[in-house]
Amino acid sequence: MHNNYYFLRQLTSALEKAIRLSVVSECFSQNKDELVVRFERQESPFFIRASLSPSFSCLSFPENFHRARRNSIDLFEKLIGQRVEGIRQYENERSFAINFSNNISLLFKMHGNRSNVILFKDGIVAEIFKNNIPDDESLRLTDLDRVIDWSYENFVQHHHQPEKLYFTFGKIVWKFLKANNYENRSMQEQWNAILQVRDQLNNPIYAIREAGGKIFFSLLEFGKLIKKFDDPVQAIHEFFIYYTQQDSFAKEKTSLISELKSKLHASESYSDKIRNKLHELEKDNNYKVWADLLMANLHAIPTGTEHVTLPDFYRDDHPTVIKLKRDISPQKNAAIFYRKAKNQHIEITHLQKILSSKEKEKDTLAHQLEEIAAAEDIKNLRKITGSLEIAPEKEKEVASLPYREVEFNGYKIWIGKNAQNNDTLTLKLGYKEDLWLHAKDVAGSHVLIKHQSGKNFPKDVIQRGAELAAYYSKRKNESLCPVSVTPKKYVRKRKGDPPGLVVVEREEVMMVVPSLESNGNQYSGKR
Repeated sequence: MHNNYYFLRQLTSALEKAIRLSVVSECFSQNKDELVVRFERQESPFFIRASLSPSFSCLSFPENFHRARRNSIDLFEKLIGQRVEGIRQYENERSFAINFSNNISLLFKMHGNRSNVILFKDGIVAEIFKNNIPDDESLRLTDLDRVIDWSYENFVQHHHQPEKLYFTFGKIVWKFLKANNYENRSMQEQWNAILQVRDQLNNPIYAIREAGGKIFFSLLEFGKLIKKFDDPVQAIHEFFIYYTQQDSFAKEKTSLISELKSKLHASESYSDKIRNKLHELEKDNNYKVWADLLMANLHAIPTGTEHVTLPDFYRDDHPTVIKLKRDISPQKNAAIFYRKAKNQHIEITHLQKILSSKEKEKDTLAHQLEEIAAAEDIKNLRKITGSLEIAPEKEKEVASLPYREVEFNGYKIWIGKNAQNNDTLTLKLGYKEDLWLHAKDVAGSHVLIKHQSGKNFPKDVIQRGAELAAYYSKRKNESLCPVSVTPKKYVRKRKGDPPGLVVVEREEVMMVVPSLESNGNQYSGKR
């Protein structure tokens, strides 16, 4: 009800006392939805701030307003130096005009998402604050007053559509009436209720209230009382502050909950993939069995055999067909199977560690979600988020660097963001002593571990860089990923090659588990 006719009528009466005979010294905007007017008075300046966002339009009256040095523009220059002669509240209309000398008027049209501030000269539109409402160009001050027939006869004739008949009431008033059983009353009782609520609106209680999880300004005793006021100027100003704070809190809370739910869903999906892969590997022990069968039957298998059928003593001598490499001996074939079985066991161990870590991560995220959902104010929310790895919007990186930076055990690790950034990172920002890493044979980020004078790269730092190179590649969802590792001096680009493609003249390959998080939690990531 902060833009309701009955409240604006009370507000403009108080405003006229506050600014009559004052002179406008400034009128400016610092964003597309906010206009500030400064009035000079003998005792102190008076400010009107019109916040006209499509989602929330409201007036407020700060005691002081410090104009920004940048991104600020002067508006309505005809107002500067004009003296206030009075305020005109239009009848049954959510608009009022501050009238100045020289037949100049500043209209405040408080129509929800179509609110605007319009300058009139000699009764004709001279300048408009928001130019995206075409109908405002043809407004005439003389046409703004509206009439309501308050006779009982008119009520009887139109009692089936009271909202259209008494359009000045607004949504809160009708909710108040319905909450007081208006719809189930007789016609005479409904008429009496209409008159009673009109009397209350003419002699209101200014209050900030809450109902159904929503904050609103009310002139009626409807909903949970938050704060009550005697002065309409103070009431609307404090409502604006309280509402914007609560709105900011709700948006930040919703954003955090959404982000944590997204992380939880990703963690659950990844855990499911790991769990399925583990099940497959633990179920598949063929390499070990084949190696054992070959070793037990070496005397019966000639070199050059491609397929051999042997009784499986692990499964009641059930015949098992084993495919061999014909150019090596059966014993070397068995050695290959043993090595694959060993790698399989290593992979199972890695996956078990990852799964355990992901389960802990899921529990942590679920706990954080509960804490944030229970937060009741912005202070409590910020206290909770201070311990989370979630950066508020204002702390997120504004400058667009061609790489992400991770610090691990005192070493900087740079990770290219895309193909063009990979070229910039490797060819322009990398030094020959830096260590270069990249997931082998797939598209992915170039990774540089920055060299430190007089030091060799520690194994755990190289391991961390390789894990990140694997994670920021097309192999990020694989259990193990081969990563090329080489000093940057052995990496070059051929003329005509597409962005991100380079030639590696010398390399070592290491197998790692793709991971954004360090197993030891010893690094902090910067995006």
